[in-house]
Amino acid sequence: MNQEELADRLQNTAVCHRNLKSTLKKKFQCVFEGIAKAGNPTLLNQIYTELYITEGGTAEVNEEHEVRQIETASRKPARPETTIRQEDLFKASPGRDEPIRTVLTKGVAGIGKTVLTQKYTLDWAEYKANQDIQLIFPFTFRELNVLKEEKFSLVGLVHHFFTETKEAGICSFEDFQVVFIFDGLDECRLPLDFHKTTIITDPRKSTSVDVLLINLIRGKLLPSAHFWITTRPAAANQIPPDCVAMVAEVRGFTDPQKEEYFRKRFRNKKQTSRIISHIKTSRSLHIMCHIPVFCWITATVLEDVLETREGGQLPKTLTEMYIHFLVVQAKVKKVKYDGGAETDPHWSPESRKMMESLGKLAFDQLQKGNLIFYESDLTECGIDSRAASVYSGVFTQIFKEERGLYQDMVFCFIHLSVQEFLAALHVHLTFINCGLNLLEEQQTSSRKSETGKSAEKHFHQSAMYKALQSPNGHLDLFLRFLLGLSLQTNHNLLRGLLTQTGISSQTNQETVRYIKEKLDENLSAEKSINLFHCLNELNDRSLVEEIQQSMRSGRLSYDTISPAQWSALVFILLSSEKDLDVFDLKKYSASEEGLLGLLPVVNASNKALLSLCNLSETSYEALSSVLNCQSSSLRELDLSNNTLRDSAVKLLSAGLRSPHCKLNMLR
Repeated sequence: MNQEELADRLQNTAVCHRNLKSTLKKKFQCVFEGIAKAGNPTLLNQIYTELYITEGGTAEVNEEHEVRQIETASRKPARPETTIRQEDLFKASPGRDEPIRTVLTKGVAGIGKTVLTQKYTLDWAEYKANQDIQLIFPFTFRELNVLKEEKFSLVGLVHHFFTETKEAGICSFEDFQVVFIFDGLDECRLPLDFHKTTIITDPRKSTSVDVLLINLIRGKLLPSAHFWITTRPAAANQIPPDCVAMVAEVRGFTDPQKEEYFRKRFRNKKQTSRIISHIKTSRSLHIMCHIPVFCWITATVLEDVLETREGGQLPKTLTEMYIHFLVVQAKVKKVKYDGGAETDPHWSPESRKMMESLGKLAFDQLQKGNLIFYESDLTECGIDSRAASVYSGVFTQIFKEERGLYQDMVFCFIHLSVQEFLAALHVHLTFINCGLNLLEEQQTSSRKSETGKSAEKHFHQSAMYKALQSPNGHLDLFLRFLLGLSLQTNHNLLRGLLTQTGISSQTNQETVRYIKEKLDENLSAEKSINLFHCLNELNDRSLVEEIQQSMRSGRLSYDTISPAQWSALVFILLSSEKDLDVFDLKKYSASEEGLLGLLPVVNASNKALLSLCNLSETSYEALSSVLNCQSSSLRELDLSNNTLRDSAVKLLSAGLRSPHCKLNMLR
């Protein structure tokens, strides 16, 4: 290459670099301005600057609902965790000779993964950070899904999305420091098969987009580039561990940040203190407030309740909170778009029709596991794109349309929990208004002939059966909403949207009895805990109160309480940070049965005292499984004064050798 060609190339590179930064700056500045206008968290710089590092490149896949994962993550760690600032993502860390090539960042829906990548890109585009990187190409799987049937080379794909590179004549990226961002792996509809794929090494050779991505991530294409992939935990295992150098986690708000958010949102100090105090009294609300979007939903609701009903009752359950949120949005539509007054009925025939359509979409897509919807998804649910645009225009805080610089129209609910609530509302309304149980695959003639309380009872039981059969708990929150909607007090809040009388109080009492029967069965800890949350939504806390009374009186032993009460004890202890710091089995039941019943608590504890508990080989086998569990928090284990035979030593040794074992001290 002569001097003139080199000068031209350098000039083209500089132009591309400047134009790309300008485009990305405009795009993401608008995003952050929108966040500020919508009243969403203003603590972005504070919250999304650090990530929690998980050892190695293996991303654990939790077979539980994300709300439970938030609860687990919210507990205080036994020791300080390793964190990394986002601007240092790809830099060599202590003990590592080479820079990091691929980072996988996981976090539950709405926790801030996308915002994090956008902030990273905006800081680069505004010359605030990462200036050693020459080019950043942020992709979303939402955009890439649209190209499922098309073929591109790597150069062609970059040119398609980032025209600045094509205009500058850049056809090779080997000589640049490049970062590719692939946001939203859980939304991917491309067939990413890392075991059966064609190897591509030429960046100018065309192939399908999925093959292109696999070769990029595997390092066959452009091995010098850096990659940042974000995902919800449920999809983390789509990328093989050997392709990931580091796994990092977004946790959302800490407890102090939750309080700071509400103090900044509300100027009235007395009002703010009441709100913070109220949220702390409800375990469900307090857990959900780790998600920034839920903090905003909560603030929106409580602001309305405090203004319209001074001194009134604040929502205590998730169902109440989401019903209030729906009513607030209906009022906004009535006043802002329909020209009505605050005192007018919230639900017009048009609004009811919109909500019915959105509910059907929410339920149909929840069953398929989809959080984003393309035109084909809308058509399947009987909604055309024009109607969907109208819905997103008038119910902007429930349902939104996204059209990026490069993508076709994509629709989604503002958060997964909103989709789950509307799905439950749709199923509830369909049953109340039409007598149709959408949770049954086939409506048999005998079921159709059921009337009154018999049909209601079967409706609730079929919902619980579906949720309990789910292998990953994806219907857990849906079930909590569905049962909560059956309360008469919640029906009163939805007056105008509901045209028929609701579920009878007798049916709700039978549902409570049925849940308690289920808790007497051998359910997993995750299933049991969700059933206790269901009881809370139905305003029944009898089991928890019974076990609390036994704890206060000192009459607690394995022989004197039922399996359901034992599950209640697990539920109480898992909700207590104090008990999970140091767990002493003798306080509850110094026996093997007690240990096996409280094993989920041992798994979640920092320190477990099991001295003088008459443990057998079965106990040691169970403890070995805890040590081998990736989600275990156990750092100290006291087994002193128990019989320890050779077989028990072998079992414990297997757990101690596990790469997931975090134990620092064993007595």
